Amino acid sequence: MIRHEDPERRPQGAAFIIAAGLAGLAALILFDAAGLKQDGGYAGVGPADVPRLIAYALLALAVMTVVTGLKGNLPRPPRQAPAPVLWILGGLGLQLVLLHVVGFVISGALLFGMTARGFGQRPLWKAVAVGLVLALIIYGLFDQLLQLNLPAGPLERLIFRG
Repeated sequence: MIRHEDPERRPQGAAFIIAAGLAGLAALILFDAAGLKQDGGYAGVGPADVPRLIAYALLALAVMTVVTGLKGNLPRPPRQAPAPVLWILGGLGLQLVLLHVVGFVISGALLFGMTARGFGQRPLWKAVAVGLVLALIIYGLFDQLLQLNLPAGPLERLIFRG
């Protein structure tokens, strides 16, 4: 008798990669927590206890991910569309390049617009306009209210510095 294995019930490699990432992150947190001074004091709780708790939770998630991967009953991942990710990454790259050239407001507006475009907002100029208004408000709050300096460009100097 020939057995046909159900392709949906076989171990899935992505689960093991995710589990390895979770376990690696847990190991990193445990390593870092080992270097913290553990003065429990009266309550017996020290600064290393919360990171250890988080690391143990990540290890438990890693084990559960391996078990789920071995059972092979993970849902089929949806097909990925690269265009939205490229719009968002392009906006981040553009902001990195332009931040100290044109300032926070214009680079932030472009980042907002390209991210909105990545999420399906059309036309691009409307999203950039909304981003410009939001970036102006944020810059004004940081500059005037909090007295914190964000990178200023010609627009910021024109509006906020006379």
